[in-house]
Amino acid sequence: MVRAVFDSVAERYDLMNDLMSGGIHRLWKAALIDWLAPRPGRHYLDVAGGTGDIAMRILDRQPLVGRVTLIDINYQMLRVGRGKAINKGRLANLDWVTGDAMALPLPGNAVDAYTIAFGMRNVTHIERALAEAHRVLRPGGRFLCLEFSRVFLPVLDKLYDRYSFNVLPLLGRIVAQDAESYRYLAESIRRFPDQATYLGLVRAAGFRNVTYRNVSGGIAAIHSGWKI
Repeated sequence: MVRAVFDSVAERYDLMNDLMSGGIHRLWKAALIDWLAPRPGRHYLDVAGGTGDIAMRILDRQPLVGRVTLIDINYQMLRVGRGKAINKGRLANLDWVTGDAMALPLPGNAVDAYTIAFGMRNVTHIERALAEAHRVLRPGGRFLCLEFSRVFLPVLDKLYDRYSFNVLPLLGRIVAQDAESYRYLAESIRRFPDQATYLGLVRAAGFRNVTYRNVSGGIAAIHSGWKI
């Protein structure tokens, strides 16, 4: 079902992200990269990387990075992203791989950092995806997840609910000709665990020094952990 949703929206995914968030998603992603602080010669893995937004931001921040591997279950999203990378001349040190977050096509202890942005809520079993993240990281490796979360500011939470279930499907129908996919995206946000619950899942997967930061009043949150 998730594959079908993203097949449908792939061509207009980046445009819809800007429209849905008023461009604020760019600030959230910049905050993720700031916290990641990419370093030269490291191997970075971006899971559910879609059209390559995070992967290319890593390369923009650290041109001397050893390698960025982008994995997504959806071929159409990768196709759109690779076309974008070609247009920007950003194919060096960047691998595009079709794969499942719950069964990553990588050996254990393979990468120095694992990022996932707005993808964890779309996996069937979160615990399995977190276990895979822990498996592929080298000891001392970093896990970072940017995901929609629970708004904690009064009034904003109610406004955000109304926006999610009324405006998002309308935008999807007008811009992407697909209201149902964006209704699913709104519902998937509500089903995802809140900040503290997800923190517990990350810790249960074996990560240590686990913490999180809210962005925009909890509309999204960045969770961090380390493989010791």
